Amino acid sequence: MVRYFLFCFCACAGLSLNAQVFSSLDELADQEKQAWIRSLQHAQNRDFQNSADNRSDIHYCRLHWTVDPAVRYIAGEVMTVFEPTESVTSLDFDFSEALSMDSVVYHGQKLLFLRSGNILTVQFQSALPAFLPDSLTFYYQGIPTSTGFGSFEVNNHDGTPILWTLSEPYGAMEWWPCKQALNDKIDSVDVFVTHPVGYRAASNGILRSEIQSGNQLTAHWKHRFPIPAYLIAIAVTNYSVFSVPAVFENDTTHIVNYVYPEKLADAQVGIGENVEVMLLFNQLFGQYPFHSEKYGHAQFGWGGGMEHQTMSFVGNFGYELLAHELAHQWFGDMITCGSWEDIWLNEGFATYLTGLCFNYLRPQYWNIFKADRISKSTAQPDGSVWVDDTTSVARVFNSRLSYAKGAMLLHMLRWKMGDDAFYQAIRNYLNDPTLVLGYARTKDLKAHLEAVYGQNLDAFFADWFYGQGYPSYDIKWSKTPDNQVKIIMGQTPSHPSVSFFEMPVAVKLKNDLQDTLIVVDHTFSGQEFSFQLGFTPTELVFDPDLWLVSRNNLVQEVLATGEPLPEVSIDILPNPAHQQFIVRLKTTDNLELRLSLWAADGKLVHTEQVSVMPGMNELPVTVGALPAGRYAVRLENQLWQVERPILLH
Repeated sequence: MVRYFLFCFCACAGLSLNAQVFSSLDELADQEKQAWIRSLQHAQNRDFQNSADNRSDIHYCRLHWTVDPAVRYIAGEVMTVFEPTESVTSLDFDFSEALSMDSVVYHGQKLLFLRSGNILTVQFQSALPAFLPDSLTFYYQGIPTSTGFGSFEVNNHDGTPILWTLSEPYGAMEWWPCKQALNDKIDSVDVFVTHPVGYRAASNGILRSEIQSGNQLTAHWKHRFPIPAYLIAIAVTNYSVFSVPAVFENDTTHIVNYVYPEKLADAQVGIGENVEVMLLFNQLFGQYPFHSEKYGHAQFGWGGGMEHQTMSFVGNFGYELLAHELAHQWFGDMITCGSWEDIWLNEGFATYLTGLCFNYLRPQYWNIFKADRISKSTAQPDGSVWVDDTTSVARVFNSRLSYAKGAMLLHMLRWKMGDDAFYQAIRNYLNDPTLVLGYARTKDLKAHLEAVYGQNLDAFFADWFYGQGYPSYDIKWSKTPDNQVKIIMGQTPSHPSVSFFEMPVAVKLKNDLQDTLIVVDHTFSGQEFSFQLGFTPTELVFDPDLWLVSRNNLVQEVLATGEPLPEVSIDILPNPAHQQFIVRLKTTDNLELRLSLWAADGKLVHTEQVSVMPGMNELPVTVGALPAGRYAVRLENQLWQVERPILLH
């Protein structure tokens, strides 16, 4: 699902964006914000986490719903095939108290049932034996409530009614009787949607038929993969339908799309771009999990998107939105978080895979993506990726923690482990037969990461998954005239839950002609590192490739003694120059300096001693006839040195 994962590009002055990549960002963000506010108002003081203790394994559901997108009402017939995991005299199901249960039929007989809040208890006339498949059929109707992000909604597009569902996290029971806990996927489903002629119904799996009877049309969708209750969905309106092939080396997956007629052109562009995303995910993580059926999109009346299995519901066809929902088909659908505590296994992955599209396909946006997620992750000093209150929908789907920080947790694992180990571990996780088409917890992912990496990741997950906040780095560095560099790296965590964030840290030492990247293993605050360079650095850049979640970092060059550098400002006039130029130097100290000129190949071509006084000094320099090119003017004494570039012609 996508909520607040979009970039704040307005802060990036001078950046020209491709409208096909990012469409109507401000409008989308506002729509999602309003939907979120409405959902919180609906869900106040209601605890939907406590699902029914069903004591069975659900094998199959035959779901028949009669709806009209112009009317907020549902009539349902749900046949559920189950296998008791122990001898039972009753079974519980999640079912909204706002709906009427007309009857529960078992072997042709109506059963007694009890209702307590949103729990429906079906009572059998005698005990059912364990591990013997059986079935029930529920007949019900009513006006569904709508919590979360819009469990069951009826609204309009361009004056035409639309009905749609979005059950994550606790909303499935608001429109059909089900088992909502994250511990039992339904092995397969058949979905029948009866609605007035003139509309079309979208759902999971493959469309098997559309049969008209009078003024009613019944669509039959068939899905033969395990699926949790919250990923089953329907949408009904006057859709235009088209298909786009995603051609792989030995196979083709059809992307089937149900879109508003007035948005057909936008959809064709956006979904066309989505094909290369599917090919990338196929390359990085393995074949699209449901390739034997289809992938698809159904447009619906919400600002974001929802990864309904094989048929993502989307509010528009922006590049990032479509990439995010497609990524969920691997992370969230094929393997689903086994607790809302671990929602980052769904949302963190989908957010990071969206970033990988920029990394590999549209690199001009990659640094923007990383900078935005780092900024969002560190917007407040607290908060863990681990969800400590799963009764709060706001906390489960916190955009800062579950999405942005969850994505950057993966990014830091990739940095720590290296690309080869990281991707191999993720592929092993996705191919684990105990997890595929089932549920996973964070410990399952961690085990695969450790198996490939060959090192224990307890400390990393303690800091970045369970721990709160982020580090701020304080880096002091110095150099000697013979280019010996010393770095003292301090760190201050933003929250007391973590005493120190141990991470490899990259710094780039550079001047106008050369640079080098150095990676250090930072294990305690105040740690010192020393390096011998083959050139004179004038600047240290912290984390130049944006691998770390950090904020308020300070980089300061100091003297080799640890004292601050003297305040010096330098200009060179004219620049470019020919044989002669002036070095204009402003300082607060009396200084004896060596002034030298160095060619791009590191050769010394001119040197002289100069004396300067506090205030502005103008130092004329005559270098004679030198080959045209780029040079560096260096001023130094025994404690410090600075460089400025100059072009000679």
